[in-house]
Amino acid sequence: VWRRSLGDGYSGIAVEDKVLFTAYRDEAHDVVIAVEVESGRTIWETRYSAPFKNKYAEAVGPGPYAMPQVIGNAVVMASGNGTLRSFNKQTGTLLWSHDLYARFNGTKMPFGYSNHPLPYKDKLIVLAGGKGGTLTRITGAGASAVVALKQSNGEVAWQNLTFDNAHSSPILINVDGQEQIVALVAQEVIGFDPANGRLLWRHPHKTGNGLAASQPVWGADNILIVSSAYGGGTRALYLRQQAGKTEVRELWHNRRIQCLNGTILRINDHAYLSSGQNSPAFVVAFNVRNGDISWQERGFGKAQLLHADEKFLILDEDGRLAIARATSERVEILDRAPLLDKFAWTPPTLVGRYLYVRDRKILAKLD
Repeated sequence: VWRRSLGDGYSGIAVEDKVLFTAYRDEAHDVVIAVEVESGRTIWETRYSAPFKNKYAEAVGPGPYAMPQVIGNAVVMASGNGTLRSFNKQTGTLLWSHDLYARFNGTKMPFGYSNHPLPYKDKLIVLAGGKGGTLTRITGAGASAVVALKQSNGEVAWQNLTFDNAHSSPILINVDGQEQIVALVAQEVIGFDPANGRLLWRHPHKTGNGLAASQPVWGADNILIVSSAYGGGTRALYLRQQAGKTEVRELWHNRRIQCLNGTILRINDHAYLSSGQNSPAFVVAFNVRNGDISWQERGFGKAQLLHADEKFLILDEDGRLAIARATSERVEILDRAPLLDKFAWTPPTLVGRYLYVRDRKILAKLD
């Protein structure tokens, strides 16, 4: 439908009504941009200083990595240097900001902060990864791994816990009637109370260099899937309430299945992902109940997956877009085409019949 130039970065694409939001890099600045979905025309853009150099800056660039999140009347953006900002979504005007490293002694990540805050009621639950956090409702500075901020003004509602942060974003689940937030952090997966940050459970999941990036996946059968590369592999945990506490039982652990920075899709009793620490990678289907691999498909770099209209969309890091039919037994590639340039790490966004994609140079809308 259209394509336009865009600066460097990997930020996902958020679409609300007729406006698209993403972010890109301009020298030492991150830029949040609002774009008209019909034409690709810029509505507004806000740039701010965000000095950061990725450990492998020459190869992959300095980000940004997180998606601008549309939350109420705001757009919330995390930058690679560990800063979090909230902007008015109509104008791009700054509403509030936090330096997570300076204020909460957050885990400084040499590959760039990329977590998305989790909206919960009128709060944002933010993973900072600080050391020495204690349960408190007193606002102010202090080391805390989890911080709840008021969406309206960024004030601290509570702060709690201690752990080394990773790149994965938290999810909200319900375990037999109890709401919990689950986070895959550097060396473990944890569950905590969204009302106050109280730790409910933890389970080891060791990842080399703390590079856990993919988001956990929760099922209605109380099975939680977590995956990482760098030796982490994939494991399934069964959660249930027992005598007022959360019981965690590991069902299986398969080191051969490694999701580095892609999406994991669960459909019925199978999950689908791009497995591999380096390219080439495999698109893999596995059974969530026992970890057995059902099939592997070659021919893709590390990829992002979407599922719609009983078909899969596969966008790999080399910029190849494929349409496939996949079941637990087999996969059939219906069509594929070169579309973007390396590295195309940004997950595509599907809204109705339109697919929004980007690489480190362009932003495009496909019918």
